[in-house]
Order: sequence, then C-alpha cells, then structure tokens
Amino acid sequence: TALAAGVLTHLEFCAQVLWPELDVRLASVTDQWAQMAVAGPKSRDVLSKIIDDDISNEAFPFLAAREVSMFGGRLKGRLFRISFSGELAYEIAVPAGYGESVADAVMMAGEEFGIAPYGTEALGVMRIEKGHVTHAEINGTVTPADLGMGKMVSAKKDDFIGRVMNLREGLVDPSRPSLVGIKPKSPSDKFATGSHILNPGDDVSLANDQGYVTSMCHSPTLGHAVGLALVKNGPKRHGEEVVIWNGLAGTTVTGILCDPAFVDPENEKLHA
Repeated sequence: TALAAGVLTHLEFCAQVLWPELDVRLASVTDQWAQMAVAGPKSRDVLSKIIDDDISNEAFPFLAAREVSMFGGRLKGRLFRISFSGELAYEIAVPAGYGESVADAVMMAGEEFGIAPYGTEALGVMRIEKGHVTHAEINGTVTPADLGMGKMVSAKKDDFIGRVMNLREGLVDPSRPSLVGIKPKSPSDKFATGSHILNPGDDVSLANDQGYVTSMCHSPTLGHAVGLALVKNGPKRHGEEVVIWNGLAGTTVTGILCDPAFVDPENEKLHA
C-alpha cells in the first residue's frame, strides 16, 4: 500500500547486494490492483449481493483470503476477511481498471442497508477504540511483547531474523514501556497525543517519566476521550490512576490506565 515503493527498494537491495548470485527479476504490482474495505455489521450482506461465492462465517472465517467470482462470473477478485476498524469487515481487490465500477456496485448493493463511505480520519478513531496499533506505536523502539504480541513470536524455531535481538536483556525487561489504553478520570477532560505520564505526586522530571500517549481521539462510542500509550510495566497497571502532563499546553489531567481495547474486547463483532 503506502509503503509499496519502499518494499520494492528493499527487495532490489537484497537482490543486488545480499544475493547477487540469484537470477531474479522484481516488479511491483501494487498499482495493478484497486482495493477497498467494506466494514460494519451489514458488510457480509452487502458483499453477498455482488460475490458469487459463499462468504458465510463458516465458509469464510476471520483472516480467510481467496480468489472469488463476482457478478455471475464476469469478474474475478480477491477477498480478504480482515478488519482495521475492529468489526466485521472485508477488503476486496480487483484489477485497477474495474475499481470504480466495483466501488459503485458496492454502494448500490448497500443502499438498502444505509451504506456510507468513510475516510481515514474515521478509521483512525475506530482503530484507537479497538486498540489497533499503527506507526504511532510501532515506532522502531518497541518489541512484539511491548505491544502485546509476544505470543506471535515463534518459540519453536531455532533461529529467525531478529531472534537474538529479541532476547537481549534490555528488550525483555518487564518494566519496559508497553501498550495500554488510557482515558480521563473525568469524562469531560481531554488530553493530547505526546503528553507524558507521571505517577500522582511526582515532580515533572525525566527520572519520574512513566511513558507517553501515542494516539488519542474522542470516542463517539463511549462519549469521551480515549487513547493508547506506552507506559512502564503498562499491562500490569490497568485501573491505576496517573497524571497526564502536557508540557506544551501546561496542563495536567488525571487519567486511568486500562485495556487497549475500549470497544468489543471479546472480539464478538470481529468474528460475527
């Protein structure tokens, strides 16, 4: 997607510098595809009107991906059951020349369900509500464990790229800043991305710094501000009151650390 050019550059570096003996040619095909997300509780109903294949929960579960037939066999596309918004959602990819017509067909199929387009700002709000991480949290200093993804790292493989680094003493310290949710104690209070976290009563100093807010938004679902933060020993501090200090604005807000998933923590919508 947005990093396609960078990926191709890296692959060309690998082919030319790391493995010049390989007889390989590289081509970026990103621009050959148009891809769109269809999300929400009625997304399956909408897509079922234009996709010929069975995409029921049983036939096409979460994280499924396959080629599908569309419009009575007149077009082939690729369907992915993935969700960045934290609810039932799909992404559909078709040859670029068919992108606009397929998007129009999706909108027509969704009219009876009240379909509406949404942009990246709305998507950004939903991903924070769900606790999904982006570049703001994946900042080059964190490990999978810091983001609650430690179980995704294989414990069975003898070796893989990054294995030794991942086991270094400083990267397995349980007091490392780790992902948490954060919300104001008073629903009317607001805070800003980049604000630092302090323990109540502590002076503002580097030694007392507990972490910082990586992302925040107003949650239409909950009716107050919510955010994600990297906080020392964060996962073990859910329910703890902290001070959210904004040095630029000169303000402080009392916050509460919590689970990063503010909405549907049991993933019932995701697996619907």
